[in-house]
Amino acid sequence: MKKNSLTPNKGLSLSQAQSISNLCNQRAREIAQKLIGVNNYTKTIKVQGKVHVLQAGIPLPINVVDLLKERAELHACQAFLMENIKAKDVMLKAVKHEQPNFSGITVPKRPVAELMDIKNKLLNEVTEDWGWEQLTATELNEYFEAEAFASHIGQFIHRDGILDHLRNELPNVPPIEWMTIKDGEKTPVEIKPHHTSEELLTVHEELAALHRQYEQRVNYFKAKVKNLTTAENARIAKVNADLQNEAEAFNNKLNAEYDTAFKAYTEKTKSVKAEFEKTRQAKISEIAVMRIQVDSRFQKTIDIFLKQISDVQE
Repeated sequence: MKKNSLTPNKGLSLSQAQSISNLCNQRAREIAQKLIGVNNYTKTIKVQGKVHVLQAGIPLPINVVDLLKERAELHACQAFLMENIKAKDVMLKAVKHEQPNFSGITVPKRPVAELMDIKNKLLNEVTEDWGWEQLTATELNEYFEAEAFASHIGQFIHRDGILDHLRNELPNVPPIEWMTIKDGEKTPVEIKPHHTSEELLTVHEELAALHRQYEQRVNYFKAKVKNLTTAENARIAKVNADLQNEAEAFNNKLNAEYDTAFKAYTEKTKSVKAEFEKTRQAKISEIAVMRIQVDSRFQKTIDIFLKQISDVQE
């Protein structure tokens, strides 16, 4: 099971978390709308002494960096909330599907030449999903944040992104265009860029530095997970080899105590099942009241939306 921020103490309820997640998504879409359609210039034309706007200028917002950072923070916060909502559901399902653990009870077998069946004891190799589960909740949350920042900033500055388009277009913007009013008569269209190449370069360099910073953290966590997975699979291989050797030795000890052992085994399994069911119901009750303990990195964003939810309810 992956690390999560669920706690039986104070925190967000799942309904609050879902509402805040929806608000994060809504605000992120609003920010995205502010960046759609930005351009480098305004087109106007003067006809009979009256100026007409052919193309409205939509420059980059002055706070474009802050908007992108806010959007990344919103998506990181949403990832944190949804991961914990999902985690609680996974925990409940996992408990409901648990089976009694009879590993401490030896199943009696009649003496046979075959090896003892150890299929249920052998460990399966782990995947990188297991590796991610070994990260602490703090590390996982940092990864969510770094991945969100690297992704959204990268999309904006990389090839075919909004900023790349503006930078490529600006040097080719003519100072003036001519528009045909009627046959044989043209009038000038004044073109006034509202960005300079230097300004766009400054924005690119600032965002590129942020992108490198977060991309390095994303790569760090991916490498850590891969190394953890490799080491665990090496350990599992040794454990399985030891289990197989133990099974071969165990087969030599089977003998005529089968009947007595089987009766004892039956009583023990009944006891384990009864205790297991009691424990499972207690786990379900405990998980049902769990809340999400907010990571400090998301507290500011969550407080803003939590107040909105409270105001609506009041």
